Order: sequence, then structure tokens, then C-alpha cells
Amino acid sequence: MTLFDLTLQELHNQFRSKELSVTDVVGEAFAKIRERDERVGAYLTLNEEEARAQAARLDDKLVQGDSLGLLFGLPVGIKDNMVTEGLRTTCASQFLSNYNPIYDATVVSKLKLAESVNVGKLNMDEFAMGGSNENSSFHPVRNPWDLSRVPGGSSGGSAAAVAAGEAYFTLGSDTGGSIRQPASYCGVVGLKPTYGLVSRYGLVAFASSLDQIGPITKNVEDAAYALQAIAGYDPKDSTSANVEIPSYVSALTGDVKGLRIAVPKEYLDGIDPQVKAAVLEALRVLESLGAVWEEVSLPHTEYAVAAYYLLASSEASSNLSRFDGVRYGVRVDNGGNLLDLYHQSRSQGFGSEVKRRIMLGTYSLSSGYYDAYYLKAQKVRTLIKQDFDQTFQNYDVIIGPTAPTTAFPLGSQVDDPLTMYLNDILTIPVSLAGVPALSVPCGFAEGLPVGLQIIGKAFDESTVLRVAHAFEAHTDHHKQRPSL
Repeated sequence: MTLFDLTLQELHNQFRSKELSVTDVVGEAFAKIRERDERVGAYLTLNEEEARAQAARLDDKLVQGDSLGLLFGLPVGIKDNMVTEGLRTTCASQFLSNYNPIYDATVVSKLKLAESVNVGKLNMDEFAMGGSNENSSFHPVRNPWDLSRVPGGSSGGSAAAVAAGEAYFTLGSDTGGSIRQPASYCGVVGLKPTYGLVSRYGLVAFASSLDQIGPITKNVEDAAYALQAIAGYDPKDSTSANVEIPSYVSALTGDVKGLRIAVPKEYLDGIDPQVKAAVLEALRVLESLGAVWEEVSLPHTEYAVAAYYLLASSEASSNLSRFDGVRYGVRVDNGGNLLDLYHQSRSQGFGSEVKRRIMLGTYSLSSGYYDAYYLKAQKVRTLIKQDFDQTFQNYDVIIGPTAPTTAFPLGSQVDDPLTMYLNDILTIPVSLAGVPALSVPCGFAEGLPVGLQIIGKAFDESTVLRVAHAFEAHTDHHKQRPSL
């Protein structure tokens, strides 16, 4: 047992009783990173000097008997596409290998207000483009449950760090499943909030109409606390929703009696039999607690992957045009003229997956193809959202697997982009609809974790968390730890 196996309340109680210090907990994080991360590869940049200094300041606050912040003293790792003042932010790309931001992302500022301790920046697929974390331009991340397998992506470093005990919790970003899929593969809890609930200010944009920041934790209660700290309106983000933020922790009542669950038949077709068995067993657990479930249809699910990759790639093409070697990032030394400087800087700075998506997006936005591809994909997105809206008229949540399989071997799909893209087939529709979803461990298949995806109505994270917490309280899957 490690300090990170304690609940947030247990840690705070031990802080107050002086049984533990923040220095002890932060030291535990760096001890685990030194012991394990050479094999896992979750971190790109450590913040050790500042983290230890902050821990000492928080310990002084304990001595003074002041009230504690919501996430007081908890070591957090931050995905490396959220800017951190004075701490290198690379997006796992050579293009930004020397970039030191001059401001904090809003979520980073909120974590500071909640008094958590940033221990470092986490590895990811370059510019969040990928589903295996093999597209990092520095090194891949390995799954703590089996070091020969991927941790999922693009927030693979965020999920692996929690699973390996290298952070108490982490932040990831989710565009088409990049929090939920790695959470499923690594046996942890990953929450994608409703689009607009958490500020994107300071998140390096991939697809602006889809990107959303959320927490990855070892249990549902911690996810509720983390969401409480980072949710809320931000005038710096034009897509931020000005909605009332409820008490997510108070929603964890354990009561799901009478809850109406929809199970899309499309989400159970063609998935690994052991994954399907784990999901059906999870539904039986919820049924035993008084919930009822029925099979439904989300008929436009089959078009989600095609629509997503057109829309996301189009937005990526636009967002990444700012990386030109002039304003920030790496610049080639031998550009003969301005156009040559642009060409060489982008050719050398971007990896193959990023270039692939830029090319696809530029093509779909080009004259003569916009209506045939981009506009049609937007219409399909509307139909997918309508599927969810209609289902939520009769049901409280939608439940299915998070991913069609467990974590696959490193290198097995890296040269097959189409197969790689299909790994997100169960998470992409949720992102297109903009609704919240959470992945919670629901079993194992051949020793590898399986995730249960719980999808809710827009801005109804409370119900999603309540259902996940009730399920978690009657199972032990989330308590299992990899033996590194």
C-alpha cells in the first residue's frame, strides 16, 4: 500500500493530525517516478524543485492551522498540452521542444487555487493526435499493466501515471476519447465533462469544437473532487458555458433505484467477447441496485468515425497553421526565404500523424471539396447529437463499453491508421454530441483492464458520477493495481 491508496479525505485528515506532511506525499510521487517512470515513460518534464518548495509552503500553512484547499497537497500531473508558466510545454512535439509559456492555463490556475502540487508535465500523442501514445516525438508511454502494450491515447501519460502511482491524479484532454480510452486501457477513472463546462483557455488547440479537459483518477470520488475544482465559467474562453456548478461530491449518494439505462446495440456489436461479458456483468450489478436497462439504437453511430476525422482534421489544419517557425517554437536555420522557412520548419517540426491530419483537413476545407466533405460531416454530427437527445428523453444515462478491446501491443497498429482510428468508435459519438461521459473499471480480460462508459445528459455530470460511484461501491475492480 502506498500513500496514493489513501482517499482524499484520509490524506487531509492525516495532514491535519500531523501524521503526514505535504512534503511526505510529494516525496512519494517523485520516489515512484524515479523507481518506475524509466519503464513507463509517463513524464516529459518534471517540476521537482518548484513542487518541493510548494510542499514546504503548504506544510507551513498546516502549522498555522489555516483551512485547506479542495485538493490540498495532492500531487497532480498535467498533460503537456496545457500551458504552465515557466515550465516547458511541448505537446510532445519537436516543434515546441523549447517552448516555455509566460502564463498558466485556466485549469492550472484553478489547481493552484485548490492547493494541489504540480509534479510535472505528462507525455501524450503529438498535439493530442493519436490513440496509443506512440505518436509522441520523444518516446512512447507503456501500459503499467503490461509494459509491452499501449496505454491508449492521446492522454496515455495521464492515465499511466495514475495507474503506476506516479501522481495522485492527473489532467488529460479529450477530443474523441483521449481521456476515456486510456483510462479504460489502464484501469483508472477518466471523465470527459460536457463541452464548455471546463475552460479551454491555455489548452493548445487540436479541434476547438471538440476539445475538453477532464480529470483522470483512481476512483470516482476523486474525479468528483477534481471536477469541482476545475469546472466553471471563464470569460477568457468564448465557448465556456455560464452554468451553475453543483456539488459533485454531494451527488455520490449510491442510490440508483429506478434509474433508467439505455444500452445501444451498436455499442455491443463487434466488440471483444470478454469486454462484452464484463459490460453485461456491470449492468447486472446496477440492476441488482434497482436500476433498469433496455437495449436501444443510436442509428447514426456507424458514421461517427468518418465524420469525426473530417471535422477534427479540418479544425487541426486551421489551428496548427500558427506553427510556422516565426512566432514561437523551433525554427530551421537554413530557410532560403520566408516560404522555405515555413516549409522546412513545419516539415521538420511535425511528426507523420500530425502531417497526415493537416493534409486531410486542408483537403476537406479546400475549394470544391468543402460541401462534399466538411459540410456533410457537420450534418452527420447534428444527426448523431439528435440520436442522443432523443434517447435522453426516455433514459437517464447511456451505458456501454469504453473501448471495443483491451490495450493492444505496442507497434501492432502504428502503421495502420484506419485500424487505429477505429479504436475510438465508442467514444467519438459522445464527443460529437458534446455530452459528458466517464470510464470506470468494470473487469479484466486476460489480465488487462476493461472500462465501462457511462454517458449522461449535457451538464448532468452529477448523475454520471452517481451511477459510477454506486457501481464502484459494489465492485473491487478499481482497487486492483498493476505489479510494476
